[in-house]
Amino acid sequence: MSRATKAISVLLVLVLVLGIGAAINRWRLVTGSGEDLGRLIIFHAGSLALPVKQICEQFKKQFPGVRIAREIAGSRECARKITDLAKPCDVMISADYAVIDALLIPDHADWNIHLATNEIVIAFRADSRCAEAIDKDNWYEILMRDDVTFGRSDPNLDPAGYRTVLTVMLAERFYGKPSLADRILGKDTKYIHPMSADLLALLQVGELDYIFTYRSVALQQRLEFVCLPDEINFKDPAHAQFYSRASVRLTGKTIGTFITRVGEPIVYGVTIPKNSPNPQLAAAFLAFLLDAEKGGAILEQNGQASVVPSPTDTFEKLPESLKMFALPASREDRP
Repeated sequence: MSRATKAISVLLVLVLVLGIGAAINRWRLVTGSGEDLGRLIIFHAGSLALPVKQICEQFKKQFPGVRIAREIAGSRECARKITDLAKPCDVMISADYAVIDALLIPDHADWNIHLATNEIVIAFRADSRCAEAIDKDNWYEILMRDDVTFGRSDPNLDPAGYRTVLTVMLAERFYGKPSLADRILGKDTKYIHPMSADLLALLQVGELDYIFTYRSVALQQRLEFVCLPDEINFKDPAHAQFYSRASVRLTGKTIGTFITRVGEPIVYGVTIPKNSPNPQLAAAFLAFLLDAEKGGAILEQNGQASVVPSPTDTFEKLPESLKMFALPASREDRP
């Protein structure tokens, strides 16, 4: 059978099953044909700025009729745009899967797929104060110096912000330094910004000497950085029990409510919100994003190791086309 004949056969089946209009839309999405496949709105974490840009560029090569609009913010701020401002969103990619669970499910989303991992580091310039001396054993002493400045992001807007708080809380235990967390978190508070990506410019122009950020961001920006011990960097699942000894209080779903985020290994998450204007196109994008040889490969190249497929307790609510990228959660997988 020729390729043309096969194509016609597929289209005829789609016409019978889906109806003429739906079949034509599906045909255009699969082949990338048609003048306009619609607009895809993506909200995503600042730490994903470069890889998502690259993934979108590759997706558009396969589907040239797609128009993509990206909004970059701290993951909790992205979620607030959906819950509080009712802004339309086709794809929400969070630096912490728990943001989707806590703020979007069940009212604004039905499911959550775990995407990638990362770790907290301290990034700096080659000419930052004490750059030649800082290491994984003395970083807290360097940051506490009066002549040194450092920045972090807002815990209520950005997962990197509350992971920084959790990191220094664990550091107090790990190094056996009473009151260390309070001392670090009480210093340089004027340099707390909405998301960790905002701190890059201040670091690069010399206003800051150091920033708490993700290892992937430091690699992408070619920054110097200190790798913290695995016991406090939220990288290694083997240390999950120790991570859980730290917790932070964050704003909840509605004004005046609060939730507690307990430390655990870093895992990014992704969903299609219920208010998605173009859920079919969103599902096609996620299939591209989650494919190990497509979006997954780009994430890996940018320092964000894939965890696809991973267990999710929302597996039964996933679209059928995306179930291959996740696993049903067992009782042991649930918190």
